[in-house]
Amino acid sequence: MKRVIIACLLTLGLTQLLLAEPGSPVTKDGFAGMLLVTPDPDWEEKWNTSTEAVPRFTQASTVSYGEALTILTFFANPKPDSSGNIHLVCDIRVIRPDGSFSIDEKSIECAKGKLMGNPDNVRLSPAILKFTGEKDDLPGLWRIEINLTDKVRGTRLLLKSQFELMAQ
Repeated sequence: MKRVIIACLLTLGLTQLLLAEPGSPVTKDGFAGMLLVTPDPDWEEKWNTSTEAVPRFTQASTVSYGEALTILTFFANPKPDSSGNIHLVCDIRVIRPDGSFSIDEKSIECAKGKLMGNPDNVRLSPAILKFTGEKDDLPGLWRIEINLTDKVRGTRLLLKSQFELMAQ
């Protein structure tokens, strides 16, 4: 886990960004989350470094056919229960340019277990999405919406991002 604190969220005291721009951090009741759409094929290697290293990811807003993107969900300050365990679930939607769903899954386990380290550390959810533009995919704006719920705290964050699949 990275010892990176979402400093801008905590220092500026932003309490709620319900109308945040796609990919922007969202906070509510001390719980924070963010989506990142990256074209980096080495994102995992960048993340799995020493706790002192701050990973640098490229953010993508467009993708061409045949190219791949990875959608990462980050969170900070989940509330542990009396036993020190956290429990986060995700509702995941990927919406095609025509409004139909590529993915529409409910209550996916996003993080569960003993909270280790500083609660303000930024953590990566294991709910990782991969997208590759295939020839039958619709060109245009693809939207990602993840409802990230801290079950212990009873707080839900709506995380949004998007990317454009460029026409062939």
